[in-house]
Amino acid sequence: MAQSNESVHVVCPHCDAVNRLARERLGEGPSCGNCSKTLFTGAPLDCAGARFDKHIGRNDIPVLVDFWAPWCGPCLSMAPAYKQAAGQLEPAVRLLKVDTEAAQDLGARFGIRSIPTLALFVGGREVARQAGAMDAGSIVAWTRQYTR
Repeated sequence: MAQSNESVHVVCPHCDAVNRLARERLGEGPSCGNCSKTLFTGAPLDCAGARFDKHIGRNDIPVLVDFWAPWCGPCLSMAPAYKQAAGQLEPAVRLLKVDTEAAQDLGARFGIRSIPTLALFVGGREVARQAGAMDAGSIVAWTRQYTR
């Protein structure tokens, strides 16, 4: 269990600056020290390339990634549920979206064979994976079983 005075690093969803703050301040609507925008938007962040690597590698909070494609019906039907889950999981978890058509390198690197696929990263390492569309409650429950 984390101590209340523990510092954590959180990557800004706007400018990608790494911010350090006390863990107990995560729920207080903290702002980025670089761009002054809120660190938590309650919405998934589209990521690819170096930006993806920074969010996976530098966030001390868990990162949930939705690997999807714009031509995928189940992906499109799950998108509103994923956004709703972001509102429930933040600030404890950062949610990212990776378009596997635009970022084929990431799909290949992580061996994404079916979409949508959710992958949960903790400390920069993948700890869980789930393929198939889910509703918001299932996304939240699945994520929380690995992050508590």
